[in-house]
Amino acid sequence: MRALSWRAHLRALVVLGLPLVGSNLAQMSLHVTDTVMLGWYGVDALAAVVLGASFFFMVFILGSGFGVAAMGMVAAAVGRGDEVQVRRDVRMGLWLSTLFGICTLPLFWWSAPILRVLGQDEALSALAQSYLRIVGWGMVPALLIMVLKSFLSAMERAGIVLWATLGAALGNGLLNWMLIFGNWGAPELGVRGAALASLGAQAVSLAVLAAYAGWHPALRRFRIFARLWRPDWPAFGQLARLGMPVGLTGLAEGSLFTAAALMMGWIGTVELAAHGIALEAASLAFMVHLGIASAATVRVGRAEGEGDREGMRRAALAAIALSVIFGLGVTALFLVAAGPIVGLFLDEANPAAPDILAFGITLLAVAALFQMFDALQCMALGLLRGVRDTAVPMGLATISYWAVGIPASFVLGFPLGLGGVGLWLGLVVGLALAAALLMARFWLRQFPRVA
Repeated sequence: MRALSWRAHLRALVVLGLPLVGSNLAQMSLHVTDTVMLGWYGVDALAAVVLGASFFFMVFILGSGFGVAAMGMVAAAVGRGDEVQVRRDVRMGLWLSTLFGICTLPLFWWSAPILRVLGQDEALSALAQSYLRIVGWGMVPALLIMVLKSFLSAMERAGIVLWATLGAALGNGLLNWMLIFGNWGAPELGVRGAALASLGAQAVSLAVLAAYAGWHPALRRFRIFARLWRPDWPAFGQLARLGMPVGLTGLAEGSLFTAAALMMGWIGTVELAAHGIALEAASLAFMVHLGIASAATVRVGRAEGEGDREGMRRAALAAIALSVIFGLGVTALFLVAAGPIVGLFLDEANPAAPDILAFGITLLAVAALFQMFDALQCMALGLLRGVRDTAVPMGLATISYWAVGIPASFVLGFPLGLGGVGLWLGLVVGLALAAALLMARFWLRQFPRVA
């Protein structure tokens, strides 16, 4: 990465980032497919799987920290030319992910009592548990996929990640059609069919990525599966120390939006429905920022491993510029085309559709306001992971989201009487503070004279 021009840095980020963005969007399509097909099947089934999938996702976010942290570690080792360290980091990432996934199985098996304690309906909790008892076995393969995705991304071979994810999305849709409804001679399994479809899609995706990572001629020399059964406690400990803060940071951010949804439910059903639609649109944009941030982790990590300070600085600035340009485009789209965007999610025959549409348009205007802050805080986390700085950023993010963002949402929404708009303005406050603190952390620590 030495002496690369700005144009070369941007080109490298785009080449690496586009497949990662595509794989993120394809991964999100799995959830959309489940939601649509179960919506056709029945209201109770849809509600149970939305509840169960949210439960699974929050646990997954915590465990995915090991895989995400491995990306920066592997990229730095590649930059140093240390193939042995690459193998050590990947193997222990697989170990930690497997151990975490196994430890979570009791949560899924006895999830109904947990959901009831959280205030969910008894029948709905039981149906969600029947889903989670099957899909919970997919936690290990889902986390192993994250580790392999990080390895392949760090090797700048993200194309296979995109194709594997697209294949999984297609397979999930076909299996859903077969197992939820009992088509093509299969039994009609409802929510259990959706769980089996997800499990099958994850297993196939894992097999494809493992085969590619282990046997592709350009990657075979890393021998990442060699003596996989042997522990490597120094690498295990380092990855655990870096990975757990990453998972907790993701959990803190995810719970910020979960808390906003719970508070929106206190206001009304129309507001909650509009919140879900606006959040779905904002989440699609976030998947792009996340892909660019992952590419930035790799590029900055490689430059840091090579000892190329100027390359680190240029890679970081190029990634920020790319994310800001996209963020400005999304901001304009949310302001100009809010009505058609919200309308895509609505049935005009629904009597509440006009009210949901009107409030959804208002929320998308607020989402346009936090686009830049969301982009910058996501990018800052990606840059910090590239230099393996995760513990302090976890604290800064948690303070921003929980000590400031959620209280600001509550105060603006209820005591100050701004309702649902106030709740989303509180999200803006939390994300803006996170962006400022995390960006300052990266630049002041890595480039004190420049900053």
